[in-house]
Amino acid sequence: MRLWTVHPKYLDVQGLVALWREALLARAVLQGATRGYHSHPQLLRFRAQPDAVACLNSYLAGVHAEACARGYRFDRSKLGRARTMRRLPESAGQLEFEWGHLMRKLRVRSPDRARELGAVPTPDAHPLFVIVPGPVQPWERLSRPGQG
Repeated sequence: MRLWTVHPKYLDVQGLVALWREALLARAVLQGATRGYHSHPQLLRFRAQPDAVACLNSYLAGVHAEACARGYRFDRSKLGRARTMRRLPESAGQLEFEWGHLMRKLRVRSPDRARELGAVPTPDAHPLFVIVPGPVQPWERLSRPGQG
């Protein structure tokens, strides 16, 4: 599961569809509707919010907006009604880490997309997040030397 800090506009079609599904799964976890992924580290920043499900609904709304902008038909009825207008702080280190992770994935899966994005100096964040100074989050699973 990856709930990207980077704006969904950077994802290729496979990544955007996967993000939609994974965010729906994450919301189901937060609602107690499934037993899997209960302890997944990607959920920590949402669990830390008093309105975790509303925050995830807002996250989904950002993904849905990007899908609509591309002409895809993601099911709007799955967005949920309670959304937060509050933006969550996320660190610049986390955004930078995820950008590198995304670019590595795209170089393999969608090389043309990776080349298009190669000139992006600093990526935009998902609309739910406001970027603040700081390192990669402690919940992030950093790869070890020799691992992808």
